[in-house]
Amino acid sequence: MNEPVQIERSTRISRLFAAFGLLLLFFLFIGPFYLGRSELYLLVEIFSYLALASLWNLLAGYTGLASVGQQGFVGLGGYSLFALTIFFRMPPIVAVLAAGLIAALLAVPTAWVIFRLKGAYFAIGTWVVAEVYRLIFAQVSALGAGSGTSLPTQVVQSIAPTRVARDNLIYWTGLGLVVTVLAVTYLILRSRWGLALTAIRDSESAAESVGVDNYRTKFLIYFLTAGATGSVGALISMQKLRISPEAAFGTIVFFLLRGFLADLGPWYLMLLGAFAILITLTMPKGIAGWLAERFDLDLFPLRRRVRLPKLKTKDSTHSGLVDAPEHSAK
Repeated sequence: MNEPVQIERSTRISRLFAAFGLLLLFFLFIGPFYLGRSELYLLVEIFSYLALASLWNLLAGYTGLASVGQQGFVGLGGYSLFALTIFFRMPPIVAVLAAGLIAALLAVPTAWVIFRLKGAYFAIGTWVVAEVYRLIFAQVSALGAGSGTSLPTQVVQSIAPTRVARDNLIYWTGLGLVVTVLAVTYLILRSRWGLALTAIRDSESAAESVGVDNYRTKFLIYFLTAGATGSVGALISMQKLRISPEAAFGTIVFFLLRGFLADLGPWYLMLLGAFAILITLTMPKGIAGWLAERFDLDLFPLRRRVRLPKLKTKDSTHSGLVDAPEHSAK
């Protein structure tokens, strides 16, 4: 009797990486007990950039919505945090989540406008909308207008009574936020939504022909990424305790390069730009994508593999492993 067909949802490497990730998460969680203030501050920055990069990859890399105006939602989140904590006395940690909800709600009319544009016009439209939001908040005198403002002392103390406790709470909030963003993004890409997003990115007409609701799918992803981006923006503003229109609207490899090259003055930005161009030209799928193709290191597997049963013959036994798109087999 032939063996049944087996479907592999993960690889040995991905399972080992998952175990390593859980171990890393544990050490990150207890980070405030053995790290200094500067290290915690740097890690919160890394969490923020990692979350923003993952959200933009979901929006542009998979959905095909090449938005260059996501800073608009970062600014919206930051200003929402200030408004909620100063005028409505909302606890800052709660305001981080509420700011994401406000950014998501404002994404609805924004999407109604910019989804009428296609290609390069869409990208330009997102940047214009972000500039509109910046100019609007630059006129709000209660929030410092163009010069910006700082969180009042009573709001800062409401985060936590001491500086150490405040740094720890902001750190844990950032860690929870980035873990949530990464987990939700991965679950979306592993679901039928992920397959629909890839189909839309490759060909919208072909996606529609197989029953994908392009507009609804893109709108939901835009809505979700806008909300999460707003929460990240609120976290950034809470950590800095200050906000201004220019600063508010204005991952790991980036921070390594910044650490090594920051002392080079103007050469820092030139070398950073040259490195970004090099990666774009030679590794269009990014460093992780290149490692997955070159060495079969699929750390975050999004496909299912169909393992064919062994075929027994008189002379030999054969078996095979076939890659299949997500949800192509059950």
